[in-house]
Amino acid sequence: ITLWGHILAAPSPTQPHGIRLEGDLTLGGLFPVHSRGPAGVPCGPIKKEKGIHRLEAMLYALDRVNGDPKVLPNLTLGARILDTCSRDTYALEQALGFVRSLLPPPEGEGQCADGSPPRRPPPERLVGVIGASASSVSIMVANVLRLFNIPQISYASTAPELSDPARYGFFSRVVPPDSQQAAAMVAVSRALGWSYVATVASEGSYGESGVEAFVQSSREAGGLCIAQSIKIPREPRPGEFDKLIGRLMETSTARGVVLFANEDDIRRVLEATARANLSGHFSWVGSDSWGAKLGPVQGLEPAADGAITILPKRASVPGECRYGAAPQRRCGSDPHAWGRAALWGSSMGLTPTRGAGRERIGRDSPYEQEGKVQFVIDAVLAMARALHSLAAELCPGGGLCPHMDPPDGRRLLQHIRGVNFSGSAGTPVSFNENGDAPGRYDIFQFQGANGSGTYRPVGQWVQGLHLQMDAMTWGSNGSVPPSVCSLPCGPGEKKTPVKGVPCCWHCELCAGYRFLADPQSCQACPPHLRPTTNRTSCRPTPVLRLRWGDPCAAVPLALATLGLSATAFVLLTFIKHHETPIVKASGRELSYVLLVGIALVYAITFLMVAEPGVGVCAMRRLFLGLGMSLSYAALLTKTNRIYRIFEQGKRSVTPPRFISPTSQLVITFALSGMQLVGAAAWLLLRPPHALVDYEMGRTPDPEDARGVLRCDMAEGATLACLAHALLLMLTTTVYAIKARGVPETFNEAKPIGFAMYTTCVVWLAFGPIFFGAARSAERVHVQTATLTVSMSLSASVPLGLLYAPKVYVILVHPERNQPRRPRADPDAPIAPRTPNLPHRPPSCPPGPLNMPHRPPNCP
Repeated sequence: ITLWGHILAAPSPTQPHGIRLEGDLTLGGLFPVHSRGPAGVPCGPIKKEKGIHRLEAMLYALDRVNGDPKVLPNLTLGARILDTCSRDTYALEQALGFVRSLLPPPEGEGQCADGSPPRRPPPERLVGVIGASASSVSIMVANVLRLFNIPQISYASTAPELSDPARYGFFSRVVPPDSQQAAAMVAVSRALGWSYVATVASEGSYGESGVEAFVQSSREAGGLCIAQSIKIPREPRPGEFDKLIGRLMETSTARGVVLFANEDDIRRVLEATARANLSGHFSWVGSDSWGAKLGPVQGLEPAADGAITILPKRASVPGECRYGAAPQRRCGSDPHAWGRAALWGSSMGLTPTRGAGRERIGRDSPYEQEGKVQFVIDAVLAMARALHSLAAELCPGGGLCPHMDPPDGRRLLQHIRGVNFSGSAGTPVSFNENGDAPGRYDIFQFQGANGSGTYRPVGQWVQGLHLQMDAMTWGSNGSVPPSVCSLPCGPGEKKTPVKGVPCCWHCELCAGYRFLADPQSCQACPPHLRPTTNRTSCRPTPVLRLRWGDPCAAVPLALATLGLSATAFVLLTFIKHHETPIVKASGRELSYVLLVGIALVYAITFLMVAEPGVGVCAMRRLFLGLGMSLSYAALLTKTNRIYRIFEQGKRSVTPPRFISPTSQLVITFALSGMQLVGAAAWLLLRPPHALVDYEMGRTPDPEDARGVLRCDMAEGATLACLAHALLLMLTTTVYAIKARGVPETFNEAKPIGFAMYTTCVVWLAFGPIFFGAARSAERVHVQTATLTVSMSLSASVPLGLLYAPKVYVILVHPERNQPRRPRADPDAPIAPRTPNLPHRPPSCPPGPLNMPHRPPNCP
C-alpha cells in the first residue's frame, strides 16, 4: 500500500492525495474524504462519515474479496483511491489520474546513465471505478471514463439523469435513482396528510434533479402541490440561509419542507432555523443525503426533531469489520499500515487499542456506521463478481491470461449488468438495462426532543409505502403538523380553487337553498326540499296549515261566532215581532235578505280556517264574495229606492217604478246573482284543488321555510272574488251620500250612510295589511286573518248601525213599537205637514212613507 499526501490535513490545491493498493487488477475509488474548502481552497476539513467510513468499507470489501478463494482465484484486486473533496471540478482533475495511469509512457523519454532506456513498469490495469458519492461528481467523471470504456459503479449518486444510457452508458449504481426516491418521498408526504410542501435543493445535479423528480412524481400522484422551490447556491453568501428561512415563511402554512441537499447545506439550513427561533415549525423530509447521519443534526436536535429521512435499505457491515457492534469487535487486520489508527483517533474522537496488528473500538465508542457503507461494499462485490464471471469466460484456467490484460470494458459492463446476488443488507443486488438498482428504502424519523436525538425506523418503501404512524413522535401536541395551502372547508362550504394552484382554495358557503353536491359545487334543492343544517343534503320542507287553535284563527273565529250569534238573535227578534211597526217600517223582505247576507259573511270565516280540500276550496269560491254581495245588494237597493222616491217627489206626484217589495227582491237577487254566476263559471272552467305552496313559504333563512297548504286561490283570485262585492259597496256609498239630505224621520238613509262610511274605512285598512304582510311561512295565515277580520267587521257595521237600534226599541221600549191610531179630539194639535211632500189624498192611510202595502197612488 502507498499513502501519499496528508490525509488528515487539508491538502493544498496542488497536492493530490489518495491511497494505492497493489494488485493484479486495480479498482479506482472516489470518496469525499474532505469537505469542500472555502474560496480558493479545494478541500476543507475531513468528513468523518461520508469520507472515512466509506473509504474503510472499500478497503474492507477488497480484503473480503482477496481473502475468498472462490472469487477471482489466482488474482488479486488492488485499489487506487482518490479524494474528491466534495467538489466536482476537483474530482474531475483527480479522475484524469485514472486515465493517465492507463497510458504507456511516451517512447524515447528519459535515459539511463549508460545511455540505455529506462525500465518502466507496465501501465496500471485499471478495470473499473467505484464512486463517486455526489451525483455532480459522478456526472463529471462518467463523461471522462466513458471515453475509455471504463465501467463505473456508484454507491451514492442518485440523480435521475444518470439513468440515460446514451450519455452515461458505462455508469451503474447500487442505489436506486432519485425518481424512485422521489416517489417514496411523495408517498410519505401524502401519508402524513400534506398537500402543500416547499422544496429546498442544493445547486447541482443531485439537488436540482431530485427536486425535479419529486415535482414530477407529485404531479403523477396528484393531491400534492409545491408551494415554492428554493435553490441553495454552490457558494452561498453570508446570510443566504437566513434569507432562505424567510422565504419559507412566506408560505408559512407549507410546514412540510422536502430537502434534496448535501450534508453541509442541510446543517446550515437547520442552523438558520434555530437562529430564527422556528425550531418545531418546519417538518423536514430529507433525502438519502441526510439519511441517518448524526453530523447534520449534532447540536441542532430541536430544529431537526421530527424530521423524516429516507435511505436505501441497509444493514451493518457484515463479517469481521462490523463497526459499532459488540465491544472489542475486530475491525480487520492492518497489513497495509496506512495510518488508519491515527485517522480514527483524530477524526472520530476514538482511542484505538493495538494488539497483534489489529485495531479495536472500545465499548464506550460514540461510533455509528454511516448509511452508505453497505452500498460501497455492494459496489465492490458487484465489480468483483463481474470480473470473476469475465475471467471464467476468458481465462478458464484461472489467473491473468492475455485476454484479461487488460479486460475489455464493454464486455465487463455486460457482466456487471448481469450480476444478481444477495448484498450486505440481505437484499438482492442487480441492475436494470440503465444500470439502476431497484428501489428499496428504509424510512427513519429523527426524534431529538430530549436533546439526544436518535434515528428510529418508522417504515419502508418497496414498490409501495409501509409507514408505522404509531412509531412517530410529533412535538408537544403529538399530532402530525399540517402542511396545507388552505384549511379544510367547513360543513356546507364549497372549495373555489385558486387559479393555477389546485391545492389552494377559498371556502364559500352554499347560501340560500343550495347544498354541497360535491366539494367544489353547490346545487339548489328541489322546491319541496330545503338544505340540512350543515348543508350537505336536502330534507323535506315542513308543511304548514292554519289550525283551529292558532292565534291567527282564534280571533277571527271568535268574532265570527259572536257575529253569527248576534245575527241569529236579531233574526229571531224580527221574526217574533214580524207584524210590529218597526219591523214593517224597516222593510221586512230586504231586512231578512240583509241578515242572511251578514250571516254568510260571518260563516265564511269557518271555511277560510278549515283544512283546504276540494270541497272546502269549492265552497270558498262560491261563498267568499256571495255574502258581501247579497248584503251590499240589499243595502244598495234600499238606498236607491229611498233616493228615487224623494227625487221623484220633488218633480211629480207619480211614484217611481220598481219600489214594491217584490221589485226590491228581484233587484237584490239580480245584483247578487251575478256573483254566484261568476263563481259557478269559475268552478266549471277551472275545478278547485288544494296544493302545497312552497314558494309562498320560502324565506331568506331556509330554517324558517315552510310549505303552505292552501287552495288554488292566489292573492289576485281572492280579490277577484271580492271585486263584485266591493263594487256594490262603493255604489251603495255613493247613493248613501246622495240621500243624506232626506229627513231622518222617514228613512234609513243616514244610518246606511254611516255604515258605508265605516265599511270603507275598514277595507281601506285591509289593503296595506293584506299586501304588506312580511314574506314568511305565516304570511298566508296573516292574510287569512286580515281578510276574515275585515269581513267580520264589515258585517258587524250594518248589524250594529241598522239593526241594533231597532232591536233595542223592540225589546226595551215596546211602547214605541205600537201602531198609530187616528186622533178623536178635534182640539188636538194637527201634525205639521212635511215640507216638499205632495198632498196626501184622503184615501191614503197615515204613517211613514216607506210603510209596506201602501196604495200605489199614495206618495
